[in-house]
Amino acid sequence: MKILIATDGSDQATTALKNASRMLKREDLQVDLLCVAPQLSLPHEKRGKKPANLDKLKKDYLEKIGRETDKILKQGIKVLEAEGVTAHARSLIGSPASVIISESVGYNMTVVGAHDKYQRTKPGLGPVASRVVAQADGAVLVARDFGYERAMRVLVGVDGSLASEHAIQLMAQYFKVDSAEIMLMHVVETPWMQIGLEREWFDYPGGLFRRSDPGVQADQELRLESEDVIEMARRQLERFGLGSDSMITEGDPSLELLSEAEKGEYDLIVLGASGGTDLKHNMLGSVSTRIAQNASCSVLIVKLNE
Repeated sequence: MKILIATDGSDQATTALKNASRMLKREDLQVDLLCVAPQLSLPHEKRGKKPANLDKLKKDYLEKIGRETDKILKQGIKVLEAEGVTAHARSLIGSPASVIISESVGYNMTVVGAHDKYQRTKPGLGPVASRVVAQADGAVLVARDFGYERAMRVLVGVDGSLASEHAIQLMAQYFKVDSAEIMLMHVVETPWMQIGLEREWFDYPGGLFRRSDPGVQADQELRLESEDVIEMARRQLERFGLGSDSMITEGDPSLELLSEAEKGEYDLIVLGASGGTDLKHNMLGSVSTRIAQNASCSVLIVKLNE
């Protein structure tokens, strides 16, 4: 498995290095550690003017940035080696998000920290991580801190899509989940949620909505299919020798998954994301970014490009 890990030397990046190496299996693991330095930008150039000593400024900048990226990469390599992971160091110059997204092609997974060194105390995702989550090729792991004194707890959001199946397969093959506590969770988006009503409107005897109404029939169909979705995911995990628990809830998928992740103190959320637009199979693709933004634990988003 080829892994691209981005680092800028920040605390968040160091956390991502440590936790990614602790969550991933070591067998057949190829790791490239990438540090992207920003391009030199001079006020004079933006106004169409070039300073007389431009060549010297660029040379000095390249030498300075070279020393800084070399230091960051050596620190990152040291962190990974302490976790038993060997990595190859790479440095490039450009827009960090654009370079990471471009370089992600050909890798099975890209690993990033939630923030860069300028946004250590802010919640959610920084601008670089947000773009990488949305646009990077293949799977993206936003690696956040977690506890190591117990078995890893993994929350897997499933919706019956090919992307969801692919996410389970990647997790089972490449993550250390043999002894993990795995919860399969399917969220049913019910008709009353979509039109802003409470469920009692549909369940009240002799109420406004008849059981023959299309909205109610769709609700009943989704409820029946949700059990099939969970069962399919459970059997897929069993093929890898993994056990799991399961739950089915109703409501907004991102809110329900985030709530369960917080209540259950999970260490990792696993999601599939695809470009599908049908009602049954696009749920995770539409909420994966929101979950990556707001989760307090690590999030793995496995993309299936259609």
